[in-house]
Amino acid sequence: MILVNGVETDSVQATDRGLAYGDGVFRTLRIQAGKVRCWARQFSKLEADCAVLHIPCPPRSVLSQAVISAADAEPDCIAKLIVTRGNSMRGYAPPLSPTVTWVMLTAPVPPTLQRRRKDGVKLRLCETRLGLQPRLAGVKHLNRLENVLARKEWTCQETAEGLMLDAEGYLIAGTMSNLFLVRGNRLYTPDLSRCGVAGVQRARVLDCAQALGITVNIGQLRLPDLLAAEEVFLTNSVIELWPVQEFEGKHWPSGSLAVTIGEWLQEHDD
Repeated sequence: MILVNGVETDSVQATDRGLAYGDGVFRTLRIQAGKVRCWARQFSKLEADCAVLHIPCPPRSVLSQAVISAADAEPDCIAKLIVTRGNSMRGYAPPLSPTVTWVMLTAPVPPTLQRRRKDGVKLRLCETRLGLQPRLAGVKHLNRLENVLARKEWTCQETAEGLMLDAEGYLIAGTMSNLFLVRGNRLYTPDLSRCGVAGVQRARVLDCAQALGITVNIGQLRLPDLLAAEEVFLTNSVIELWPVQEFEGKHWPSGSLAVTIGEWLQEHDD
């Protein structure tokens, strides 16, 4: 299913700024049993990311109806919601009163999703690094070329995700996920104030930690911190939580804290 501004079509105009400049934002949604997981949070994050780029966010009522239509058509799927600044003539200068374009499209659930959630995944280090841009930090904008180049670095099916550092060598995230480390019953996750995407699932893990009384440290982390961790796991709204079992020759057993947090994420739909 593909909707463009509420109409079933698989095309946008060639003058759309999302195509020309990556001038837009997106959310990836998990539809399960005919319902979108964490829709209120997803819309709030979409609205906040639009505000950072000064793009008018479509009304929640409009996008909610599109989400319902997607869930009715495919009760178990992955959905992607894209909002661009719309069409304009050439040149970087954005229109003063843009007419946004929004797109909703669905895709099948990856067959490896559940197995990797249960058995854990292999993580590798990417050579491609993330540039520093505090003004866009945390935003899931459409320009994801760094992630594309990083994901191009491997084709091995056994490797599920690649770890990305920033230009100064600090841990940031996976190509498509947020990163968490566990040490001494404390949770550590990278500071994303200079680059990276602050995902909805990351926010949910932080809320989970608060609810369970788990201390969280958000700060600058390097590779030795990862290698010294007792547990490592990855999150996003599709995978939910994947324990990392292997990274560059280092192996971790199944961790109890990752299991506890994973169960909390599945039980709650906030």
